[in-house]
Amino acid sequence: MVVGSAGGPLFLRAYFLHGGARKWLSALLQTAGFPLLLVPLCVSFSRRRRRRDDGAPAKAPFFLMTPRLLAASAAIGLMTGLDDLLYAYGLAYLPVSTSSILISTQLAFTAAFALLLVRQRFTAFSVNAVALLSAGAAMLGMNAGGDRPAGVSPAQYGAGFAMTLGAAALYGLLLPAMELSQAQARAGTAAAVTYTLVIEMQLVIGLTATVFSAVGMLANHDLHAIPGEAREFDLGRSGYYLLLAGSAATYQCFFLGTIGAVFFGSALLAGVVMTVLIPVTEVLAVVFFHEPFNGTKGVALALSLWGFVSYFYGEVQTSKAHHHLPDKPTNVERLDP
Repeated sequence: MVVGSAGGPLFLRAYFLHGGARKWLSALLQTAGFPLLLVPLCVSFSRRRRRRDDGAPAKAPFFLMTPRLLAASAAIGLMTGLDDLLYAYGLAYLPVSTSSILISTQLAFTAAFALLLVRQRFTAFSVNAVALLSAGAAMLGMNAGGDRPAGVSPAQYGAGFAMTLGAAALYGLLLPAMELSQAQARAGTAAAVTYTLVIEMQLVIGLTATVFSAVGMLANHDLHAIPGEAREFDLGRSGYYLLLAGSAATYQCFFLGTIGAVFFGSALLAGVVMTVLIPVTEVLAVVFFHEPFNGTKGVALALSLWGFVSYFYGEVQTSKAHHHLPDKPTNVERLDP
């Protein structure tokens, strides 16, 4: 998640800054790295087959997913494709620093949908964290246009602002949907839900989202425009294709880390981790792109950090309370299958 959250937006913003203009292509890049997941899946299958050969009579299945989980992952993949398009559209017209802080509002949406879908329990600290992050985004909204990049019209900036908020809201739905799918998989099968199964889910999500974006590219004639865009790219043709490959690999790290955070923790935890990584992206955007960092962004960033500290402190206190109450279930914040 650190690699993807910090590096992904920088790669994508560099694409737009140096002459790239294809929204559907940039959306596709965010999930096109899904074939990389075949490597750990093949290793896992090889290990399962060796264990079967040592004594188990049945053959090891190549995929562990049930049809129901496959359908759920495909549906999440379609929503992911739409979310990628909204995010790419916003990043085309917004500085990375502004886009990153706006994306942090996904925590508020994640909290709301987690409450509805997986019965997430909240403390005063988690509610305070959501409120602080929402306040930071509202401050950016009141200052909208003050950091508008050169060559971007007010209408484009406003559209980018709205699209980025829409991407945050949709991703706030996706995280609890992932957690709910994993919980239902636990309830619907006697086999353990392992991280290998989670990687398979991400493979299906990435494949479906990539197909969604590829159809959009075909409708928008992006495939025919890529060679010409590569020739005119500021960093040269080789730099163009290296940038595309780097974007795909980096974003795949992000999605794999995110679904892992949901698996080992919860959807709300994944949202909090995404938020706390904002300062890394902020600093890198200022260093590499020389983006402005005004007082409003500074206050919004401070509110984001304050919100994370509040959430983390609340989790520590909750963990201590559960430690002193051994008769209570230890997984109270997860959906009980």
